Amino acid sequence: MKQLHEQAHLNGRPLKPESLMMSYGFKPEWSEGAIKCPIFQTSTFVFNSAEEGKAFFELAYGLRQPAPEEEMGLIYSRLNNPSLEILEDRLTLWDGAEDAASFASGMAAISTSLLALLKPGDVVLHSEPVYGGSDFFLKQVLPRFGITAEGFDLHTTPEQLQERAAALGEKLAVLFVETPANPTNRLFDLQACAAAARRGGTAQRPCRVLVDNTFLGPVFQHPLRHGADLVIYSATKFLGGHSDLIAGAVLGSKALMKEVRAMRTFMGTMCDPNTGWMLMRSLETLKLRMERAAQSARVIADWLREHAQVTRTYYLGHLQDDPAQQAIFEQQCLSAGSMISFDIAGGEAEAFQFLNSLKLIKLAVSLGGTESLAEHPASMTHSDIEPATQREMGITASMVRLSIGVEDAHDLIADLDQAFNQVQQQAVAPVAALHA
Repeated sequence: MKQLHEQAHLNGRPLKPESLMMSYGFKPEWSEGAIKCPIFQTSTFVFNSAEEGKAFFELAYGLRQPAPEEEMGLIYSRLNNPSLEILEDRLTLWDGAEDAASFASGMAAISTSLLALLKPGDVVLHSEPVYGGSDFFLKQVLPRFGITAEGFDLHTTPEQLQERAAALGEKLAVLFVETPANPTNRLFDLQACAAAARRGGTAQRPCRVLVDNTFLGPVFQHPLRHGADLVIYSATKFLGGHSDLIAGAVLGSKALMKEVRAMRTFMGTMCDPNTGWMLMRSLETLKLRMERAAQSARVIADWLREHAQVTRTYYLGHLQDDPAQQAIFEQQCLSAGSMISFDIAGGEAEAFQFLNSLKLIKLAVSLGGTESLAEHPASMTHSDIEPATQREMGITASMVRLSIGVEDAHDLIADLDQAFNQVQQQAVAPVAALHA
């Protein structure tokens, strides 16, 4: 840890995360002068002695407390691996976390964390909407283990949320929040959620606040600073940022991460060394990519808001008419990010026609990559949610979700414009045929 502290400072001055991403946790002299950390593509590691192996396993399984300055050595890549340890050291930097763990996917990160903190009879109180996979896990999978999931939406006031938490009492084990919400971009007050969590649980087993920070993090929002206990990422998205890997990450205190890591060990949901290396590559340009995409998204969102075929935009830079949401944004967000949803005039047919007409923007799910993507949440990412429930969540049949990449903003607008024109022509064609 002393070495990491030294690497994080220069002449007594703390270095910024974007600078530390190039070298933090690794020294070239450790690997033949390689400027980049090599991929440690190995399943197991050699012990110097049987006594050392025993000592490592005692720490791995919590059979004893480590001595001062003692750290668990390398055993097996399901437990630890040099490539992943360096990655996880770097993942802590943006959020100011004590510890981090990498996972095979975002859903692996979410499911492992929840199972680490929950037991039969517990209740999870969660924001709505959340990503479709998270929604299914909360409502369909956890009940099989005797765990109940209860939702709260944007209209739930902080006072009402505290009342619900207090009513659940010791049964309330986790408060799970996705903010901004996918795909509506609605914000939840993390400080209010943390205050509500304190009304549930017990002194011995407090209710934990878990935040899915995929849409804005880790550059534009830092939930741990607003009362969250764990912050979760689909690292497939902005952290990976090139649509060429699947991964997840969880960050928090050392004490809580010990529980998450233990569950990861026995579920086998860890990231692999090659993916870990690719994530380290991507972290070096994370801030550059996110800032560029956010700049373009603002231009595009403003253009969409004025378009005659757009009935509503869902964008964090368009909250001026919603003081409550604007206040949350100013409190916990550093940028509007690069995610935009909008309702096209009409319904599913018009949304599909629009999506089918795009040329530069790709019709695909996922987000946070260098390329711009478009999808239809109601029939794709959130299709497992009942239509009536979708409408309650604000997910409409006419909604289109955009993930803005790093292309030229005006080229993207030209593509959007021609797609709108195709929808307009399709609408005019039947009318023209009647008068022919």
